[in-house]
Amino acid sequence: MFPVKSLITRLIHDDRGQDLIEYALLTAGLGLAGAAIWPAITAAVGVVYTGLDTTTQNLWQAPDPGGS
Repeated sequence: MFPVKSLITRLIHDDRGQDLIEYALLTAGLGLAGAAIWPAITAAVGVVYTGLDTTTQNLWQAPDPGGS
């Protein structure tokens, strides 16, 4: 059995897996940022779509029922 002090010293100086932890933290940060901004993105897309739809609908004119 290792003494606790020796184990802690070994863990502090061991850097195996460090890059994996860094990538996991980076991915988690990006995921949280994406989840936080998602409502703003959906609202902006909805506004643009509604404006485009309204503009497109207003371009169409009904044909004259009399045919002239």
